[in-house]
Formats: sequence, C-alpha cells, structure tokens
Amino acid sequence: MKRQTENKEKKKREGSITPGFTSLFGHKAPPAGPQEDNKTSGTGNRSDRIRQSDGREKTPGESYKRNGDEPRRYDVYVFTAGEWAEVLGKCLAACALLDYLFYRSLYMMLIVIPAAVLYVRHERMSRMIRRKRLINEHFRDALVALNIAVQAGYSVENALCACTRDLEKLYPSGTDILEEFHYMENQLYLSVPIEDLFMDLGNRTGAEDIENFAAVFYTAKRTGGDMSLILQKVGRMLGDKIEVKKEIAATVSAKKYEQSIMSMMPIGIILYLKLTSPGFLDVLYGNALGVGVMSACLGVYALSWWLGRRIVDIEV
Repeated sequence: MKRQTENKEKKKREGSITPGFTSLFGHKAPPAGPQEDNKTSGTGNRSDRIRQSDGREKTPGESYKRNGDEPRRYDVYVFTAGEWAEVLGKCLAACALLDYLFYRSLYMMLIVIPAAVLYVRHERMSRMIRRKRLINEHFRDALVALNIAVQAGYSVENALCACTRDLEKLYPSGTDILEEFHYMENQLYLSVPIEDLFMDLGNRTGAEDIENFAAVFYTAKRTGGDMSLILQKVGRMLGDKIEVKKEIAATVSAKKYEQSIMSMMPIGIILYLKLTSPGFLDVLYGNALGVGVMSACLGVYALSWWLGRRIVDIEV
C-alpha cells in the first residue's frame, strides 16, 4: 500500500508540469488557460475591413482625426480672417495711392473704394486657379504612390490606404490632396466604390488631368483592365505635362517681370513729377476737366495692365 501511494504521488508530480518548463521529452508544455483561435479572433467581418500598410485593420465606422466628413469645393474660395485683412489692406493702400496720384480728393477716393470689389474678385479667382494647379501637381505624386502599392500586390482599395500614409509623409496636414485622400479613404469604409470617388474628385476640382484619369480608371475598374499599367501610363503623361508647364513658366518668367515693371512705369512717372515739380500737375486737380483727363488716363492704364496680364498668362 505504501509503495502504491508513492507511485501515485510520483505520477501526479510528473503530470503537473508547470507551464513554460520543458518536459522530459524536450517539448514545451502548453500554457494553462483557454486557447484562443486566431482565425476567429477579432471583431466584425473580415471582408468588411480594409488592411492598411501598417497591418492594422479598421472597421467602416472608424475614422481619422482631423478628417472632415464633407468634401471640399474648388469652385469657390472662402477667405480666412487673415486673408481678408491682407486683401482689404492691399485694396485700401491701392485706392489711397490712386487717389493721391490721379485725383487728390477725399470724395473721389470714396468713389474709387467700391472698385476694390474687382480686386477682391481677381484675388479670389487667382487663388482658386493656384489651388487647382497645386492639387493637379500633387495628384501626380499620389498616382506614383498608388502605382507602387498596386505593384507591391495590394488591391486598389488597400493601395489607396497605403498611398494616404505616403502622402502624410510628403505633405503637411491640411493640404488639399492629403485631405482628399483622407476623405476617399473614409468613404471606402462606407462601401463607396473607389471609381466613383475618383470621378467625384475630378468633378469637384475641375482639373482636366484628374477628370481624364477618373474616366479611364472608371472604365478600367468596371471592365477589368490592368490597373498597374494604367496608373503607370497616366502618371507618366501627367508628369510630362507638368514638366512642360514648368518649362513654359520658366521661359515666360522674364517677360512677366518686364510686364510688371512696365505696368508700374506710369505710376512711377506721375509720382516723380509730383515730387520733383509739385505745381506741374496742379492744373489737372480740382476741376472737372482735369478729373475727366485723369479718369481717362486711369482707364487706359487699367486696360493696358489687363491686356499685359492676359498676354503673359499661357495655358497648356
């Protein structure tokens, strides 16, 4: 009996191996506790999630910080408080200078001030054009990153997520192209087709290159085209077009500076005469005839400035 009791205790000690220790046969004992099945762990359906470049998966309800839910508009430009202060300051300075050179009358300055609306409109249009040009140039970098991700084996949807991570390293937060890809990524989690997102981006930006790419991408996605080849060709064509635009801009930059200098010459001549010969132009101030002559000169000057800007503004 005593020997049987000792044998039972010995077998019990051999069977109760502490997890993490090696058994007599060289195998590691399995850890205590319930085992989780890696295939079934996680929440949500795997087909409803998109794997990112860092390996983390996101469900459709999850979104990024600093991302807006509303798409951006490019057909209008809304000035910030700082931009309003800058534009209005330039308008007042220009009105004061024109009044001093052409009219020298406080009442005429009050009449000229409403014309500053034209400058505000011109400034808004120029900033809209500059914004579209920048997003068109940045879109080429996005296509390069998207093509690399597709060639690496990602699907187009997952490649867009990887492309967004690359754009975050290239551009600061708030850049139009970065926020657009953040918006597109969030829409993918809501089961919006990626080809519709590119079509929407082209329609909102109004950029011809983005619209053409969206049309080609839409057709290829619906008919099963070679995405890698399409991205590569479109990216090369877009890059060549941007390079041509930069070469033209570098060629006509000297002419633009000449036009700017020539536009300032009439103001410089009048200012020189007022400083060196104060009474030489007094006959043109304070009477109806002088006001008419100076108004005609101001109109001719404004027309010549507008024509000069139109001549040096070359589009490709």
